[in-house]
Amino acid sequence: MPAWTRDYVRIVEAINRRIGRVAMYLLFAMMGILLWSSISKTFFLPSLWTLEMAQFTLVAYYMLGGPYSLQLGAHVRMDLFYANWSQRKKAWIDAFTVVALLTYLALLLYGGLSSTAYSLQYDERSYTAWAPLMWPIKALMCLAALLMLLQGTALLIRDIATIRGQEL
Repeated sequence: MPAWTRDYVRIVEAINRRIGRVAMYLLFAMMGILLWSSISKTFFLPSLWTLEMAQFTLVAYYMLGGPYSLQLGAHVRMDLFYANWSQRKKAWIDAFTVVALLTYLALLLYGGLSSTAYSLQYDERSYTAWAPLMWPIKALMCLAALLMLLQGTALLIRDIATIRGQEL
């Protein structure tokens, strides 16, 4: 494989590893928000922002953690036949499914960018009492889709290398 492909895979995986490791801690932030929600409802006036902020934090958690999960191979896989296949056959099947994933992610990113642009143009807000701006979470979802697209491309390069009998 050319040197640029090895560099691409190394850089993409390093970025997704760092972002994924940081995203893991968003679960604790969400727990803190929900704890505050419980405390404020019990002892003070209920906060308007806690439920939606917890939802936004959860979206950031699993969207930014997705590329890291894909990198680690921690996603769900039907292992009925897959476990018994050779590495090369696994790479062929993985390459096929990664192409399907990349197609889906490209369409998701296209729609996400369109939705984010709309949100910015019209100052879109949520229809709740808190009424937060929607563009930050939509932009974060676009970033996550882009990172997942880059990680999927890195996996495709790895699969092609395995098919060719090379190691990255």
